[in-house]
Amino acid sequence: MTSLWLSDRADPTWTASRLEDGPRSADVIVVGAGITGLMTAVLLARAGKDVLVVEARTVGSCATGNTTAKISLLQGSQLSKILPRHGLDVARAYVDGNREGQEWVLQHCESNGVAVQREDAYTYAQSARGVLSARAELAACQAVGLGAVWDDAADVPFPYHGGVRLPDQAQFDPMPFLDSLATELLGRGGRLVEHTRVRRVSWRGKGVRVHVNDAARHDVELQAGQLVLATGIPILDRGGYFARVKPSRSYCLAFKVPGNITRPMMISTDSPTRSVRYAPVADGERLIVGGAGHTVGRKKSPSKSLQELSSWARKHYPGSVQTHFWSAQDYTPIDYLPYVGPILPNTETIFVATGFNKWGMTNGPAAALALSSRILGGRMDWAGAFASWSPHELSGLLMALQANLEVGFDLAKGWITPAIRTGRRSPVNGEGGVVSGPPWHLEARCRVDGTEHRVSPVCPHLGGIVNWNDADQAWECPLHGSRFAPDGTLLEGPATRDLTRSAPNVYSG
Repeated sequence: MTSLWLSDRADPTWTASRLEDGPRSADVIVVGAGITGLMTAVLLARAGKDVLVVEARTVGSCATGNTTAKISLLQGSQLSKILPRHGLDVARAYVDGNREGQEWVLQHCESNGVAVQREDAYTYAQSARGVLSARAELAACQAVGLGAVWDDAADVPFPYHGGVRLPDQAQFDPMPFLDSLATELLGRGGRLVEHTRVRRVSWRGKGVRVHVNDAARHDVELQAGQLVLATGIPILDRGGYFARVKPSRSYCLAFKVPGNITRPMMISTDSPTRSVRYAPVADGERLIVGGAGHTVGRKKSPSKSLQELSSWARKHYPGSVQTHFWSAQDYTPIDYLPYVGPILPNTETIFVATGFNKWGMTNGPAAALALSSRILGGRMDWAGAFASWSPHELSGLLMALQANLEVGFDLAKGWITPAIRTGRRSPVNGEGGVVSGPPWHLEARCRVDGTEHRVSPVCPHLGGIVNWNDADQAWECPLHGSRFAPDGTLLEGPATRDLTRSAPNVYSG
């Protein structure tokens, strides 16, 4: 399961740094080499800062390399959720930040030869019940000054009951963009290490000590004056961000289509969500269809929703042949505004960026601009809409209460009613994962590629019991979205450690 962007990626012209070859200190350590982390690092390096980027896997391997990569100010129904909760000034500031992030990305692409396609973006209704939401988004767009219009009809092969169109937005392949950022960072004396996972952080005085496992799994201590966590969700519990965002997973399919592919970027307001764009490739173009989203760890069988998404694409694009399948994770903040800034109030040592709600190609760059400006002693005019601590979060208290009641329910259910979550008691290759046993001896089992893996199902973050995702073939914690490979290896946090493992049993055939 590899995204179109990662599988078609050209060999990078840059070479990652080796942790052992350089000093174990920096002015700023940035954790995470996606769009937010690398852009923050480049902006700081341009200002003369000594920057070290630490990536647990490889550049772009998490959200950025698995996105639909729409660089759009029309973001589904985002503005019609922000405006009534926060008012016109905050909504305008949110758009201003996204616009400045969008402009930075497009200018950087033009200067570095990164291909971009300029297309209109649509938020549309698939049925009559979605029209009201689409109309609300139009009103919100017009209120904040975006030049959006209503189109009763669109040249698409799937159901369309009217929608909002914002002209001249953009899309791209995010990997050449990330590679250009890495090239610039290294050229300016910054460092970028891959396969190095942060395990814990000690915060003392004016600096931090960052404890990592390097590529050889050796324990290494790094030091910095300031730390930026650009990790999707912060991997530190300080600030309680895990309780202030809701993790969701969504899926993408790429198809080779024997005919015309829809040109605009489309996303529906009504469920089930359908997201559409095209992508240039070496032998023509691919259709990318996204959707089938769910809260991480709480969907009984994600593969069924994925099959429905595939069937939808084949129905409306006859003769299409699937070439790629992938998924990505993002986080919805309780008040629909991102959290960007100090991890705790009145501090300037550790910074976070999270809660992009699936629109990271503009929110991520906006976060990088806000973080780098603050670290360098400035402040973006629109930064208040992205504040990590602000009274505007009070508007999300009801959503926070509901989300955390669900977390408490899932925590209790996982321990009190151990049973098969998905699949069978004797898992068939790749088809199921099993959690069984009494509360004092729970065990998770799955069989993938002929190997049966046995691990503890207890998430090392806060003790939730993981469930099996039969689409991704991964263990997922229903509490706060930590994910693990079949053998228990950590894929993404807020957990920072693997599941405890037992010896695998290998079967032939």
